[in-house]
Amino acid sequence: MKAPSGDSAYASLRNEVMDAAYAMGWTVVRKMPEGAARLAFTALADRTWHRHGSGVRQLERNLCRVLGKDAVDDEVRILSKKVLRSYFRYWLEVFRLPEYDRARILGRMRITGEKKIFANLDAGRGVVLALPHMGNYEHAGAWLVHKGHPFTTVAERLKPESLYDRFVEFREGLGMEVLPHRGASAFGRMAQRLRAGRPVCLVVDRDLTANGVDVEFFGATARMPAVSAALAIQTGAALIPVTLWYEGRYWAARVHEEIPVPDVGGRQEKIQAMTQEMALVFQEGIAAHPQDWHMLQKVWVEDLAGNRR
Repeated sequence: MKAPSGDSAYASLRNEVMDAAYAMGWTVVRKMPEGAARLAFTALADRTWHRHGSGVRQLERNLCRVLGKDAVDDEVRILSKKVLRSYFRYWLEVFRLPEYDRARILGRMRITGEKKIFANLDAGRGVVLALPHMGNYEHAGAWLVHKGHPFTTVAERLKPESLYDRFVEFREGLGMEVLPHRGASAFGRMAQRLRAGRPVCLVVDRDLTANGVDVEFFGATARMPAVSAALAIQTGAALIPVTLWYEGRYWAARVHEEIPVPDVGGRQEKIQAMTQEMALVFQEGIAAHPQDWHMLQKVWVEDLAGNRR
């Protein structure tokens, strides 16, 4: 038997450590006293910010675009620290969400515009809810389930496979149907759910495929997935963007107006136009609550091109 190379052995060890860390999150952190857990995760956020690793540096480059700045300055650094605290709060709540009861999930939600969702579903029309990586979209999903509308979503294939399985188990435990994000089968199954008048929820401010759409986003070209618009066009479902943030101990969300399918143009032109409109809605929400946009990855084409080089 061939021995693993140094790189593959390191990757395997890293994957095992990650899986163990998440397993601890859903066991130990889940049962910790809430006050102590929050203090610990705030400290971890601040330590991560002080280390100023590659994820934080990319976050600050992203925030420069949001704030219209050419370079990182004190304002960007202060904001990035707030983002890290918000991001670690998200993870703390992910680990503890299975412990939250229905009253807490519904009672601490501050949402506007939700009637647009329920009016479509009550009429038998499917709804594609398109979200950015803002606030706590896992809680928003649990809120929708507790409002009586289980939904379908997709999950990125993580390594190791056991880590992906943990996320699927977590989300299914909240009442979601979870599909792997790659492949035509996921698109087909989501289309089936929409035609049956059910909701589909997708986080779509970063493209994970080679089929993304280039859009103008904070004054530069970014790449976002085409799937939300494509599903709405193919099934007749309503494409409705949602932005999320934190308000003290509450979760907050705004359900925006439906993005209609254009009357003219070919399929690809319609996808382009609808995805662009979605990006502008996300831009509005992120500009209003930049501290709750958890984007530590590359979104803009210029950054992605630099990665390819």
